[in-house]
Amino acid sequence: MIIGASYAGVQAGISAREKGYQAPIRIVADEIHLPYQRPPLSKAFLSGGVAHGNLILRGDDYFKAQNIEMMLGHRAIRIDRAANHVELESGQHLAYDALLIATGSRARQLAVPGAEHAGIVYLRTLDHAMNLKPKLEAAREVVIIGGGFIGLEVAATAAKAGKKVVIIEAASRLLERAVSPLISEFLRDAHLAHGVDIRFNRSVTAIENSGPLHEVICSNGDRARGDLILAGIGGMPNDELASAAGVICANGIDVDEFGQSSVPNIYAAGDCSNHHNLFAGRRVRLESVQNATDQGKAAGAAIAGKPEPYIAVPRFWSDQYDYKLQIVGLSAPDDLAVVRGAIAEGKFSVFYYRGAKLMAVDSINRPGDQMIARRFIAASLSPTPEQAADVAFDLKRLEAVA
Repeated sequence: MIIGASYAGVQAGISAREKGYQAPIRIVADEIHLPYQRPPLSKAFLSGGVAHGNLILRGDDYFKAQNIEMMLGHRAIRIDRAANHVELESGQHLAYDALLIATGSRARQLAVPGAEHAGIVYLRTLDHAMNLKPKLEAAREVVIIGGGFIGLEVAATAAKAGKKVVIIEAASRLLERAVSPLISEFLRDAHLAHGVDIRFNRSVTAIENSGPLHEVICSNGDRARGDLILAGIGGMPNDELASAAGVICANGIDVDEFGQSSVPNIYAAGDCSNHHNLFAGRRVRLESVQNATDQGKAAGAAIAGKPEPYIAVPRFWSDQYDYKLQIVGLSAPDDLAVVRGAIAEGKFSVFYYRGAKLMAVDSINRPGDQMIARRFIAASLSPTPEQAADVAFDLKRLEAVA
């Protein structure tokens, strides 16, 4: 049994079948939609470039062909470890031999006076996006709380549609925990060039409502007015089911490289789990399509009795305006940052070093750097900082002699 029908859950079911698992597979999810792509929700879906039907990852026919039963619109409310069954909100009790929890994460909620107003929206799910789309089309002034990936992507979509956009960010720069100051500054300048008003070092203390308009009030007394407020202040793991069942959780469900939790026949994968990452050197909880898919593969293989460890290099991406930000590896604030390419032309990469070791690469519109960096990091192969900075140096030469 799999709880959750997004990337991790679906991939686990597919991988289990591919590895020869013959027993019944059932996927239970509280959403009513067939599994769908999530990255377009903040971009192409909002702008009208991608229709609802084109978001679907796998259709009914595929799951029937794989003998995977889909139970959509059913919320799991309790795991009974002693009886090996899951209780649904409907009162049904479903038995399992092996259980995979792939419940993902949810949007962190604003906890300030006025946050309950109907004009305050979030974006995590297709239902959120379907609610946001007509409101964004009708809006004239949009205030976005949070300068993370979702906030910046929606800001770009809104600005391109001619909306007046204000971003309120508590930190001193954009994506402070994810990218270097160089990337933060580049993205800041890109948004400013499109008319976005960015206000740093602002914490929201209240939201006041006056008819169709809302005013976001900051701790320094600053105010931002909008007829649509989007809160993009991070995500929280949906690990409550596991925790209530006595499964060890700490910022997500603790799992090993096979997706195994602290309970022998319970697994977890995706945004709701945390694992010791080989490339970070510590336990992390990653929110990305790549992580969810690759963890799902590992868990599905383990359930099928053919374990293959999750050792994939972490990858992330974001589209904003005409810029594609791609990230491979996990950098740290103290890493040495080396630029390859031309920042002024909007085509460059930042190579991060810890000592002499290449740890991560962030790229703006340089996909070739990402492809080779992925191979380098996976193989623990590091060009020197001087080689990385020299665009005339062919990095592929290093692979040829490795």
